[in-house]
Amino acid sequence: MGEHTSGDRKTKNPARFSAVVLPAVGFAAVLAGCIIAWSNATTSFGWFAYAPLSDQLFTGAGTALVSQGTQIGLAVAVAGLLVLAFWAGYRFGRQASPTKR
Repeated sequence: MGEHTSGDRKTKNPARFSAVVLPAVGFAAVLAGCIIAWSNATTSFGWFAYAPLSDQLFTGAGTALVSQGTQIGLAVAVAGLLVLAFWAGYRFGRQASPTKR
């Protein structure tokens, strides 16, 4: 009773595990990074400068400043894309290479 033979247990295949978990983690990081970047994109501020000698008001039209939260979100999304790119390269490279058995 309680004896296990080698045929009773299923061995976990690490390749199968990484084939499922790695792209899921990469996709989750991309999604989380996009959500973080999108939620911090509504920061609104403005600035102006007064040039007293020309009596004109100068506004910085076209200036795009990115908040720290948006930068973090974009960095997380890029890290997720790098994980997905690594996984895809590893997966396709492993399929293309001949294996020795």
